[in-house]
Amino acid sequence: MTRQEALAIMAMLKTAYPSFYKDFSKEELNAAVNLWATMFSEEPIQVVTEAIKVLMCTLKYPPTIADVKEKIAMITQPLMMTEMEAWDMVRRAISYYHANEAFANLPPMLRKIVGSPNRLREWAMMDSETVDSVIQSNFMRSYKAKVAQEKEYAMLPSSTKQLVAGLAQKYSLPEGGV
Repeated sequence: MTRQEALAIMAMLKTAYPSFYKDFSKEELNAAVNLWATMFSEEPIQVVTEAIKVLMCTLKYPPTIADVKEKIAMITQPLMMTEMEAWDMVRRAISYYHANEAFANLPPMLRKIVGSPNRLREWAMMDSETVDSVIQSNFMRSYKAKVAQEKEYAMLPSSTKQLVAGLAQKYSLPEGGV
């Protein structure tokens, strides 16, 4: 989104929420336009506009940048599987003899959570009651946390992602895991 487009967004917000913006000085409005242009510089104007229109239908006060980023993530990112859907996929992959192949067929996020084919083998050797209670509970908690982490990471500006990648490389951490 360009500065000119951010100006159009501000005009839209001023029209929708006139009492909120009535006491803003020209300098304050200019600062807001610059901030919005910076924070949404990588977003297509159509996506930002749609996110704001959706928010205007439900919010009584102007949306924050965080509100808009969240809505953009919801609009642009494919639906994630539920915790139970993810667990069902992992549960079907639990195998002693075919763990390597089953692990390789899991989506990348599930592979990160499971860790290795050996974990699938270990779970295959446990009694099914433990797997379907303790292991399932721990997996679902880890999945929920990973989805939240990935969602938050996706909303970061690219400059912050580059900083995170640099720090991850410097300290030998997985990218997005700082």
